[in-house]
Amino acid sequence: MTTARDRPPEEAHEDTSFARGLRVLLTIADRGEIRADELSSLLETPVSTIYRYLRTLAEFGFIDRRDGGYRLGPRLIIGSGANVTAEELIRTADPVLRLLADETGETAVIVRRLGLAAVCLHEIPSSQALRVTIAPTTSLPLQSGALGKALLAFAPEDILDEVLALDPAAGPGPDPDRLRADLADIVTSGVARSVGEVVSGSVAIAAPIFREDGIVAAIGVVGPEGRCGLAWRTRVARLLPGAASSIVGGLTAGLSSYDSRYPE
Repeated sequence: MTTARDRPPEEAHEDTSFARGLRVLLTIADRGEIRADELSSLLETPVSTIYRYLRTLAEFGFIDRRDGGYRLGPRLIIGSGANVTAEELIRTADPVLRLLADETGETAVIVRRLGLAAVCLHEIPSSQALRVTIAPTTSLPLQSGALGKALLAFAPEDILDEVLALDPAAGPGPDPDRLRADLADIVTSGVARSVGEVVSGSVAIAAPIFREDGIVAAIGVVGPEGRCGLAWRTRVARLLPGAASSIVGGLTAGLSSYDSRYPE
């Protein structure tokens, strides 16, 4: 059983045009570079439809065309460790997430910034009957919740400006002063925390994953508020920086091995 999300399950599973476009974008991120015909085959979508999504994504600067193939564009990769593919992140993070889920008893996830959203790349769900889950490809707001804020705190300034300028018609925007204060605290402490901000009744703790060329992703743990008290939150906040460092070490070495003893 999972905790309720902010939107109904039938809407969450609906195969919208946005969801299809996001799958195109995530596939490009996974492969690093890919041709339109390869996308068509992988996604079982007519190549004419693929080209339509590619044109739209290119117009917004989300992708670039190069030598007949497509790769992530400058709107998505500026200031982040963009030479790490989603496939590498998932492979390297998987054993770390499994250990985190086992040690904390809750769901462990890794997310990456795509434009003005935090997209879940991979999750290891809690083994508890009642749990919070964030399925891969789920898009989360940057300005709300620990996972999004852990990415936004280290994003280029123009990304924060865009977040603060989001159309109010799409919903109430963040309070600029409060958001800047939250982000400053995350930069200082290296850990983001939230309670009920994205999923009602949930607690999330997250930490950024850095390489020399910038922030690559964020790793986090989420669980029901009733089970994740102060002692749990304190312990997870100590575990996450070590888990993030282990992923960086795995990426650097090209290995997905991980020392099960987190530094505390």
